[in-house]
Amino acid sequence: MSNWERQQIEKSEQKERDKVSRETLGKFFYDLAKLVFTTMALVGGVSLIIEEPQGKQVILLVAGLCFTTLLAYIGFLILKRR
Repeated sequence: MSNWERQQIEKSEQKERDKVSRETLGKFFYDLAKLVFTTMALVGGVSLIIEEPQGKQVILLVAGLCFTTLLAYIGFLILKRR
């Protein structure tokens, strides 16, 4: 096997490792988004049902939704990159 062929094989293996790494990182951000959404829905939703709504609770719910959207978008951008 020549040096050029070895370099081509190494290059394709590196591309595959980068692709798997990107997919894993993108899935991680999606999982974080799901976790934040679930936490905010459970804690914020239950506290709104049990207690009378307060400004802090509404702000936390909105912040949680924004943070969820941000994390999902970051995951999307990472997975979209080639």
